[in-house]
Order: sequence, then C-alpha cells, then structure tokens
Amino acid sequence: MHYYALACDYDGTLARDGRVDPRTIEALEKVKTSGRALLLVTGRLLPDLKETFSRLDLFTYVVAENGALLYHPATSSEYPLGEPPPFAFLQALHERGVTPLDTGQVIASTWHPHETTVLSVIRDMGLELQVIFNKGAVMILPEGINKGSGLSAALQRLQFSRHNVVGVGDAENDHSFLTRCACSVTVANALQALKEQADYTTAAGHGKGVVELIEHLLATDLCDIDQRSQRHMLHLGTRPGGDHVLLPASRSHVLITGTSGSGKSTLTLSLFEQLAEEGYQFCLIDPEGDYETFEEAITLGDAQREPSVGELLQVLEQPDQSAIVNLLGRPLTERPLFSQRLLPNIEELQLRLGHPHWLLFDEAHHLFPPNWNAAPLEGIRRLCSTLFITSHSEHVSQEVLKGIDTVICIGAEACSTLQAFQEAVGDEPLDLSDFGDLQGDEAIVWFRTAHQKLLRMYPMPPKQERHRHRRKYAEGSLGEDISFYFRGREGKLNLRAQNLTIFTQIAQGLDDETWLFHLHQGDYSRWFRQIIKDEELAKDTEVIEHDKHLSPLESRERIRISIEKQYTLPD
Repeated sequence: MHYYALACDYDGTLARDGRVDPRTIEALEKVKTSGRALLLVTGRLLPDLKETFSRLDLFTYVVAENGALLYHPATSSEYPLGEPPPFAFLQALHERGVTPLDTGQVIASTWHPHETTVLSVIRDMGLELQVIFNKGAVMILPEGINKGSGLSAALQRLQFSRHNVVGVGDAENDHSFLTRCACSVTVANALQALKEQADYTTAAGHGKGVVELIEHLLATDLCDIDQRSQRHMLHLGTRPGGDHVLLPASRSHVLITGTSGSGKSTLTLSLFEQLAEEGYQFCLIDPEGDYETFEEAITLGDAQREPSVGELLQVLEQPDQSAIVNLLGRPLTERPLFSQRLLPNIEELQLRLGHPHWLLFDEAHHLFPPNWNAAPLEGIRRLCSTLFITSHSEHVSQEVLKGIDTVICIGAEACSTLQAFQEAVGDEPLDLSDFGDLQGDEAIVWFRTAHQKLLRMYPMPPKQERHRHRRKYAEGSLGEDISFYFRGREGKLNLRAQNLTIFTQIAQGLDDETWLFHLHQGDYSRWFRQIIKDEELAKDTEVIEHDKHLSPLESRERIRISIEKQYTLPD
C-alpha cells in the first residue's frame, strides 16, 4: 500500500448543497476499514460543520476554518493553529457595513463583494492578514495559514508524509492542500483552473466523484495514475540528444552497477539530493562508510560502533528525517545478518506509517550474498522503492536481482556489466551492438518490466559536483591535451584556451578567418560536448555553426551569450 491517507474537501466535493449522500458515507467507511486515515479539509467553522454533518467520527482529523483549526473527533480536542483577528479589525469591518461577518477561533469570513472593503481595512490598519477566496466566500486568516498548512499540521501529528496522501477538492482554496498531496484529484464539477493542475479528474461530480476515486484507490492504490503523472520523477541523466531520462519516484526497484571508479557513487549522490529536496524519506545501509558526510541525512554508527535497530527506527518515525546506517563497526561476514534483522522492523514501520519511501543498499554483494534468504525483502518491495548499488551483481542473491525493474550500468565496461546481470538472473541476452563505443562517462539504462529499448545516458551529477564542474571549466586549468587550440586553417597559430573564460577572451580578439575556420568545422560544439561535457551548450553552438547568415561578430557574440547562460564567468 502506497497511499495511507485520503484528504477530502467538504462543500462541492464530499457534499452537494451541504449534504453528503449515504453512498459517499459508505465509501468513506470502506477507506477507514482498509486501514487508511481519513482527513477532512474544509473552510467551514467547526460548530457549523458539526451541525451540518453528523459523521465526523469517520475522520482521524478535521482541518477546519480553512487550515486554521485542527479537530480530533475521537477525543473532541481542538487545536487552533493561529491567532484570532484583532477586535478592532472586526469592529472596523462592522462599521464599514461588512455583513454577514462570521468568526471562528481564528478565521473571519464574509462574502463577495466585501473583499474590497476587507483589503482596504487590512491595509489601513497595517495588519498581517491574508484574504483567501472560495468561490463567493471571502476568508480572512493570518499570513501563511491555509488548507495546505492545516493538512501539514495533521500529517505531523500522524507522523505521515505528504507522499503517502491523496487529496480531492473542487475550488481555488483547495489548491494549497492538493499541491501538498502526492496525488491530487479534482471532482468533475471543480473549477477548470484546478483541474488543469490535478493529476486526475473524476468522471462524476461531488460525492459521486469521491466514490469513484475511492473505488479506484481501493482497487489499484492509484498505481496507474502515478505511472501517468510527470510530477514525481527523479532525473537519472540525459540522452546524447539532450532528452531527460526519468525514473518514477515511487514503486521503483533499481540496480546501479559498474566497475570500481565508474561513477556509481556519483549517480547515487545525485539521487540522494533529489530525494531529500522533494521530501522523500530514505534509509541507506552503507557498509563501507562512503556516504557519512551527506548532510541531508542523519548518520548512525561509525567504525567503532554499530547502530542499533531501535535507534534507527526512532529516527525514521519522523518522515522529514532520512538515515544513513554506517556498518563499518560490524565485521564483513556479519553484515548479511544485520540486513536480515533490520528488514522485518522496517516493514513493520512502513505498514504503520508508510515510510521510509526508499531503501538503499550500497555494496549490495556484501549485504545480500548468493545464499541470502530474500523472503524479508518481498514485503518491503510492495511498500517502498529500493536501490541496490554493487560492482558485482553476479555475487548478489538471484532472488534479490529478479525483483529489479530498472538496471543502470555505468562506465566503458557497461556492456559486460549488463551481460553479467543478465546471466545472474537468467534473462535472454540483449542486443548490445549499438553500445560498443560507450565512453567512460556514459551509462546504459534498461527498464526491464516496461520492455523499453536500452538507453544510452550521461548520468546526472550531484549538485555539489555540478558546481565544482562549472567552476573547473569556467575558471580552472584544463590539461594541455584537452584544452582548445585556435590554430587556423594552416595551423600557424597555437592559442591555447584552458577554460571557458580564456576561450571567450581569445575569441573576442581573434581574426575573423581563424574564428570562421573553427566555426565551420564544428570544432566549438565538439569541444563543448566531448571535453566540457555540456550537451545543452553544444546543441546551442551547433545551431550557430550551421547558420551561414551570421557575421563573425554575431556568431562570436551568440556563443559568448550561450556560455554565460550556462556559466558565471568572472569579470
């Protein structure tokens, strides 16, 4: 199960004309029976909601007052999430004829066309208040409070991640909470602008649309919607033509393999950065302590001390904390036992809270040797994504390898690495004749279960490496064998550009004949592609090289602008 909570708007979504159909209530009961949490996210005041709808007991939490009040029906507890508006402000609105004017514990609300007066009073009094619209309703709240912030408060109490929530709504004030859900759904009667940003729109409207969504959720866990959505993708790298190679951020099982020094750790760090940036929780088992300096995760254990399973679980209970488990303190021969003991505990945590979202295993051949019992891993794979990193896939348990759906082989030896994987799992050999000229900085990606063609790819470097990369090529000193040399048609010159800054400086003072000679030979784009490793810059330059209408001055200037678009050059 991937989705552990369903968050619903009330008016216009669950309810039509304020009332919820009995069939909709039956569907909500089925969600609760399935073990998922129900959350109601509404702009209504709590007393009004209680009077209108008698089944608040179905919901674990109610986010009322458009995100300003949290209500726990099981205990009748109320938790205001902001301060009420000043009395003087409410008095000023009454004096200016704003009526009706309703107030809750935090919210104040009226109706169109009073928004002009409300905004005028807020400005005149210098208050830090915001106005949120819900069709004809005009809601006044403290800055930063909306349905999205209220949903986040509820999820924090549940220790749930937003990546395990599906949300459904219909109006403009639902946007803030739908964007915080991993899957955003609109009912058929929703505003068109909201539909355009949703992952899915039901065929039916109001409560019937919610029933449709629930039936889909219970039958498929929305797997098909996730596969169609482009919102939650990880960037693996780029193809030689510049197209991105993407990987679904959920329900993926990946192997990164290659010879020592091929770049496995570089791509792994890039994936770490993306997972952390998007708020996915991951847990990395690191047998050699190679990733202990990664700042976006809590590292447990070191060369002297093995972390306990309890210590790790305590960290992972908070969905905004990722963990790296350093196993240097455990003898090599005992590391498979650690995995065997850890995985059932991780599975129990996932069944309860829905995270961690990714389990990653470096040096997988140490953790899952050929005779390893893969049974504890099967339940895990149904609950979260997995990543295995190894230089020896043939020494990893065959049962582990059979569950891989995406294979990434890195480096000049990627063909033989992929063949070793195929032999290990008993797959039919693939035709690798198109990859015989693979370079050391390239990779082969094979999406096994999707039956996609093999892809050639430049792996995505981590941000910290991309920053070093850009500084190196903009200001560093490339070796003599990989610098650019302006020599001209007859080779009379030997002007060396050991970085992009010097390249642009020499280009500005170069004679037109020499400049055009290299331009028409395609030498600039070739250097950018093969040495600078910048496909986008190379493609921009190729367009300039093929444009015969450009003067030498114009082509120089356009290439200079393309370089400065990608790199910050010193003055």
